[in-house]
Amino acid sequence: MPQNGPPAENPDATPGRPPASPPPITPPPITPSPTETPRPVPIPDPGVDPDEPPAVPSGKFGTPGRPLRRNSFLIGFTGAVGVLLAYTLYLGVRNAGGILVLVVIALFLAVGLNPAVVRLRRWKLPHGLAVAVVALTVVLLLCGGVVALVPPIVTQSGQFIDQIPSLVEDLRRNPTVNDLVERYDVMERVQSAANAQTVGRALGGVLGGAQLIFGTVFRTLTVLVLTIYFLAYFNRLRSLGYALVPRSRRERVQLIGDEILAKVGAYMVGALSIAVLAGATTFVFALIVGLPYPFALAVVVAVTDLIPQIGATLGAVVVSLVGFATSLPVGIACVVFFLIYQQVENYLIYPKVMRRSVEVNEVAALLAALLGVALLGVVGALIAIPTVAALQLILREVVLPRQETR
Repeated sequence: MPQNGPPAENPDATPGRPPASPPPITPPPITPSPTETPRPVPIPDPGVDPDEPPAVPSGKFGTPGRPLRRNSFLIGFTGAVGVLLAYTLYLGVRNAGGILVLVVIALFLAVGLNPAVVRLRRWKLPHGLAVAVVALTVVLLLCGGVVALVPPIVTQSGQFIDQIPSLVEDLRRNPTVNDLVERYDVMERVQSAANAQTVGRALGGVLGGAQLIFGTVFRTLTVLVLTIYFLAYFNRLRSLGYALVPRSRRERVQLIGDEILAKVGAYMVGALSIAVLAGATTFVFALIVGLPYPFALAVVVAVTDLIPQIGATLGAVVVSLVGFATSLPVGIACVVFFLIYQQVENYLIYPKVMRRSVEVNEVAALLAALLGVALLGVVGALIAIPTVAALQLILREVVLPRQETR
């Protein structure tokens, strides 16, 4: 059993003293939260723009200085430089206007001839061979047109030069002409006009004519070469153009762009079909009535018929003049024939073909052709209708739906 003895003594206790009390607990110091500490207000530097990013070290060249201040002098100088660059760009475009027109023609022809290349590719032909076949066909057509037009022009010019002496002799034998020559001193005026200045002007006209011929040949070859290059790299150029569009809109732009290219190609096919039909009809008519050089006249009508609105009239005038030079009945027959054929073409053939290809309103096509002729001449008339078709598609698929959602 446990024994009840006296309690154990505390070794630390001192006899005669009370026991020590525990030390007091001191609370920790209260520190204010960061949100309660007031932040120092930055003092802006009057010489530094607060919107500009701070300068950072750039490497071995040290720390760059801050950008220049936006003062009135800097703004005016920048505006003046912009105006000068814009004017320089305008001068460059104006001086290179002839080359740019050739580039536009080549692009238009490439877009129109690309469906033929695509059709040949479907027949398992390589791309290079398909482009070569299309280019060779175009070259053969150009050579055929030149062969059809140049010999009649050379022959008629030679015959006219050979007949000049006999024409002058006939005029001298005419008493009425002799009376007019003596009354108005025609011979003296002709001799006084035949001086060095007149001869120089004549030579200038001859040189100008030669320059016109060589310039036309150069422009034709330039357009032909550019068209071949554009046909060869057509898919790459199209992909590059679509790659410049943001990815979020690329698919829609590609669909609309392909539709525009298809409409331009369809317009080219339709225009060529109408021109070939007009040339073939003229050739048959020329054979029936006995016009000279029927193939050359058919080529003239086919080429001029490619010009919208006014091309058929130009071809009709040329053929009618040749008809009147042949005989009066033949000239009257030419006028009647073209009056009837143009009505059939304008109201039956052309609307049916173009409505299926480009779907352009007749009024819009007429206004576009007039504006194209006023701006770019014959080239503007050629590209007017496809341009209207493209604008009409963009208006219907992009502009009008966007206006409906607002």
